[in-house]
Amino acid sequence: MKLYSKKTGILDSPLHYGKTPRWLFEKMVELARAMIEVIVLDFGRKEFIKRISDPLWFQAFGCLLGFDWHSSGLTTTVCGAIKQALLPTKKDIKLFACGGKGSTSRKTPLEIVEIGESIGIKESIIEKIKYASKMAAKVDSSLVQDGYVLYHHVIFFTNEGEWAVIQQGMNTSNRYARRYHWLSENVKEFVVEPHTAICCNKRGKTLNLVDKTIDNTRQVITHLSREHPAKTVKEIIKLPVEHSISLRGIRRIEKTLLKTYENPPKDFTDLIGIEGVGAQTIRALSLVAHLCYGTALSWKDPALYSFAHGGKDGTPYPIDRKTYINTIETLKTILAEARIGLFDKKRAFERLQHSFPL
Repeated sequence: MKLYSKKTGILDSPLHYGKTPRWLFEKMVELARAMIEVIVLDFGRKEFIKRISDPLWFQAFGCLLGFDWHSSGLTTTVCGAIKQALLPTKKDIKLFACGGKGSTSRKTPLEIVEIGESIGIKESIIEKIKYASKMAAKVDSSLVQDGYVLYHHVIFFTNEGEWAVIQQGMNTSNRYARRYHWLSENVKEFVVEPHTAICCNKRGKTLNLVDKTIDNTRQVITHLSREHPAKTVKEIIKLPVEHSISLRGIRRIEKTLLKTYENPPKDFTDLIGIEGVGAQTIRALSLVAHLCYGTALSWKDPALYSFAHGGKDGTPYPIDRKTYINTIETLKTILAEARIGLFDKKRAFERLQHSFPL
């Protein structure tokens, strides 16, 4: 029976402040390690990647670890606990986590390379993981313009190239955070609905440039990026007051467009991957495409639903330390017995093969 859903996507949580108690984080790491080992042992690495990409499963996992059911900190703390839990086991189960919150997220490419070199992962797979990490961040910061600024990015991957990304953005106006989930096997195109489903509890007006219905808009935006900057900037200056861009912003966009003019992108995906092409440039080009060429824009926020459980701050009930520790010990026992069982089976098959050689 599969415990994860086929849907991955986005989840909203309110912004909470404060730190996780040290004793709790240490227990979260222990429990996370035991659970991950059980999942990998019984179902394999790919199964864990699938489960962690599901926002519902991830939320439930965080609740089981004892964190706030409705806190933005669940994302950062649970990902941190998983990353810490995987460190001593990475050579055994070949499951890795890179990235984190704030400045740590910017070290993700370097961390991926370091793991690849230490484990001996194929260079082609490492480049694939680095590209997925980069594009996921670019898409959620530039193509899904929902008012949430990304501040957390973690990529989980196997030595065979399966990956999942969990990102989070914050909106200081409504004091909510939004979580973005990605799964490698669901991504057909990075720029066309890469989130196969979305979960959240705050909806708003969003410039959604990954909507599958506006492929023509993406094509026109790519065409505009190949034009001489002066021509495109002239149209940007004409944008209505509600969409007007500051002089400083226009100069920045013009500098970016000079780069895309001198090295024309072959398609929209290529355009998004160019350094310097961010939310403001894409928004300006999408508005010009809409006003000058009549292409459609999607303002649909891809948000569906949310849910709740319990955690650290006593909502809806305090953590029972005794039960928490017992859960860890129980899982450790199960894992130990599972390992013994696998060892005995392996020995039995070896004896069988020795008695009846092929």
